[in-house]
Amino acid sequence: MSKRIAFLLSGSGSTLANLLEHIETDDILAKVVKVLSSRSGVKGLSIAADAGIPSCVVRRRDHADTQDFSDAISAELDSCEPDLVVFGGFMCYYLPPKRYLNRIINVHPALIPAFCGKGMYGDHVHKAVLDYGVKVTGCTVHFVDEIYDHGPIIAQSAVKVKEDDTVETLRERVRAEERKLLPLVVKQYCEDRISVSGRKVRVLTAKENR
Repeated sequence: MSKRIAFLLSGSGSTLANLLEHIETDDILAKVVKVLSSRSGVKGLSIAADAGIPSCVVRRRDHADTQDFSDAISAELDSCEPDLVVFGGFMCYYLPPKRYLNRIINVHPALIPAFCGKGMYGDHVHKAVLDYGVKVTGCTVHFVDEIYDHGPIIAQSAVKVKEDDTVETLRERVRAEERKLLPLVVKQYCEDRISVSGRKVRVLTAKENR
């Protein structure tokens, strides 16, 4: 049976569009049943509408504090009963309730635990990578908990940093890996192949999952 996915975003929805494409082409047993945006009028909402996916907007500024904002998001998630929640360019701090433990995943544009945490998103990450002079960066898909970029790591993909890299060139190579890694993890999750024990995550083989 297909897993029900709720997708959270804040902007262009490129990660959503990529996931929808992979669901079709990679035989991922999933259906995106709701898209939630922290901003109104963004392209991600148009992508959801074009795909016939129900959507809603929950803005941080409309809520008194982080807990109130998080409760509003959780209520929207509860209403569509997702098996999995995917963050793709969701730029707001969210406090997940215990019922969503190990059911929310995020893709981060670096190799956690390097270049992560509050304020480390988008081009801020790539600039920090270049300024520090590391030779390898990449992307990480991890579970979401109450701390920025802290939940158990599911998968990572490395990208070499070139001597002549700019923020723009590095961003594009990391994004290329993100576009492959996130759908792969979603596929594995939907096949019930992801096992979590504390901070350690294993991806089971098809034989192990029989």
